[in-house]
Amino acid sequence: MLSTSLHGVLSLLAQNGGNEGTTDTILWIIAAVLVIIGIVTIVRGAVLWGIVLIVAGLLVGPGGVSILD
Repeated sequence: MLSTSLHGVLSLLAQNGGNEGTTDTILWIIAAVLVIIGIVTIVRGAVLWGIVLIVAGLLVGPGGVSILD
């Protein structure tokens, strides 16, 4: 399910031409979802996987440490 959603987001970016405002918004949404899923994963007991998801969310986000900026 997550790969289908990611595919849809990437398709939206490709169709839009990567406008700065839209790209930042989509990256913030992806980052927020990754961090939330990471927190839920930690609460469920998979600490390492949760930390990986949170770090991925911080790297994807358009602010500060973004690897996609």
